[in-house]
Amino acid sequence: MRAAAVAAVRRYRDAAMQKESLTPIRLVLALLVLGLLAFARPALALDPAVVHKLALGDTSDDKIAAINALVESGDEQAEPLLRALLAGNVQTSGDRVLIINGSTATDPVTGQKISPVPSDASDVVLNNYVRGVLDTAVSALRLVSHDRATRLKAARELADDPRTAALPVVDKALARETDPEIKRLLEIVSASVHLHVGSNAERLAAIRTLARSGSTKTETLLLPLVAKKADGSWAEPDPEIRAAAKASLASVDERLAWGDRVGLLFAGLSLGSILMIAALGLAITYGIMGVINMAHGELMMLGAYATYVVQNLFKAYAPGAFGWYLACAVPASFVVAGIVGMILERTVIRWLYGRPLETLLATWGISLILMQVVRSIFGAPNVQVVNPSWMSGGLQVMSNLVLPWSRIYIIAFAAAVVLGMWLLLARTRLGLFVRGVTQNRAMASCVGVPTARVDTLAFGLGCAIAGLAGCAVSQIGNVGPALGQSYIVDSFMVVVLGGVGQLAGTVYAGIGLGLVNKLLESWSGAVMAKIVVLVFIIVFIQKRPQGLFALKGRAVET
Repeated sequence: MRAAAVAAVRRYRDAAMQKESLTPIRLVLALLVLGLLAFARPALALDPAVVHKLALGDTSDDKIAAINALVESGDEQAEPLLRALLAGNVQTSGDRVLIINGSTATDPVTGQKISPVPSDASDVVLNNYVRGVLDTAVSALRLVSHDRATRLKAARELADDPRTAALPVVDKALARETDPEIKRLLEIVSASVHLHVGSNAERLAAIRTLARSGSTKTETLLLPLVAKKADGSWAEPDPEIRAAAKASLASVDERLAWGDRVGLLFAGLSLGSILMIAALGLAITYGIMGVINMAHGELMMLGAYATYVVQNLFKAYAPGAFGWYLACAVPASFVVAGIVGMILERTVIRWLYGRPLETLLATWGISLILMQVVRSIFGAPNVQVVNPSWMSGGLQVMSNLVLPWSRIYIIAFAAAVVLGMWLLLARTRLGLFVRGVTQNRAMASCVGVPTARVDTLAFGLGCAIAGLAGCAVSQIGNVGPALGQSYIVDSFMVVVLGGVGQLAGTVYAGIGLGLVNKLLESWSGAVMAKIVVLVFIIVFIQKRPQGLFALKGRAVET
């Protein structure tokens, strides 16, 4: 049928070329046939001779030649055939090649369905070498897919393992690719192959292209060009190529160094954001009431366990909406820690104002009680809090730098908490009362501010923010009864360094300590970094007891 249609179209074309008259009906029919052929062509584009050689070739070289011909054609219909052959789903029946799918078979040339599978069908036998070439061909042919994700995945696979056999289709895909990310990967693949099989001009161009990649794999490719053999001679005899390789290696090293620097800054900012949230609530309670709350870390722990409970409730009762469990976990952790904090203030802490030693001992005892309660309810081992799908993975910024989405969202969450606290303290009646009590408790009481109620609400607010910190920490670390012990000392250091009662100082101190900590860790290790930071804070407080930002007000002056 296809041959007859093609012949008819050719007759119409020849008649037009010979200036024979075509009736309007014949012209419409010819255009209709051409349109049908255009739509049908992708399904019938495989060369029967190539398909025959692929399955029925006498030698491995025949099969490899057929594979290479299909790869060079860049035809999308070649990929299903090669994939089926790699999976062992291609059989032959006489001179026919069939793709087997259960009890039915499909002719890859004509698209004809055959059911049942012929009884004389036999498997196509491939050796390991042909399978390796076939695997390369399947990866290469995905570069011509219309789906961007498929092309990107194929380009990444080839960038990890450049193969000479894939070069023809890589160059074709590179010529028509418009996506910048995929195009950059294909350029690296093409350059990696040309580095070994091209002419001197192509090798030099490949070296310059690889210099822009900034990848550790690029170093692996370029280092042999500047290495020496055991006898002291150069592995690469061409001095021009060696010089270009040295320059490219220097460029790659500089790019990788910048990736390490940016990653270090991001890690410091992430740690600083967590310290800032953890210390923000402590800054409120310590700044307003002078309470040294040693149970602050355990209130963080309660927020983390509240997140764990909400997660399990979503798993049990709303598994389809599990990705949104944090929308409920955030307010739950805020409320749970806040209520526990207000209960502690009303039952224990309110009787210990003005007695710092007793307050410290009492809150330390409360912290032990809270840890034991959690152990009794949830057990001593750590529990697992799973990130939602939208917090998994990371943002590829550079070849050696991936920013985890979980850390990015925590930084944004910390910024939102700081903004919310600023609005609460600067734009609400409760914030006005809190600021008044902070600056001069006696005067605030004289003008009608209910200082006892403000103390309870402020202490509850500080504990609630600790719960938010626990919710954030649960997304990046283990959740266990001892979670709060890892942050309580750092939180006090942030508060003291920033200035007692100064939220702006807490923000700056938290971010600053996080950055300094990570920078020192990269230089001297985690333990030494902690020691250096502690010594610095002790010296700083000796010179400036009020911290970075001094508390202003008449109560301070007196």
